[in-house]
Amino acid sequence: QVQLAESGGGSVQSGGSLRLSCAASGFSYSSYCMGWFRQAPGKGREGVAGIDSGGSRRYADSVKGRFTISHDNAKKTLYLQINSLKPEDTAMYYCAASDGGSGYALGSGGGPHPASFDYWGQGTQVTVSS
Repeated sequence: QVQLAESGGGSVQSGGSLRLSCAASGFSYSSYCMGWFRQAPGKGREGVAGIDSGGSRRYADSVKGRFTISHDNAKKTLYLQINSLKPEDTAMYYCAASDGGSGYALGSGGGPHPASFDYWGQGTQVTVSS
């Protein structure tokens, strides 16, 4: 079955960097759209970055220039490089997969819309202190 396992979260100071990873298994990874989402306490789930099966990337306006999504198809691993971290980036970060490989809907913030994604990992916590 589809499995997604995130890692790489942690506690960092403002201005620091983290690289999140998501190991995927149980599906044809290269034909899926993949995305990174986050959810802070008391808030809805926000799409921060997405990549379709052709390699096109989209980012939420709030993270453009600081977050970079990438993947290694051979390793079936999705990455999120997060630079210049801010306290407002504190959240649980999730990776997700969509079998609509040609594209996904966008949310109001410009990133991927959660409703377009079918499979979810358990999340990895990112905490940024000022």
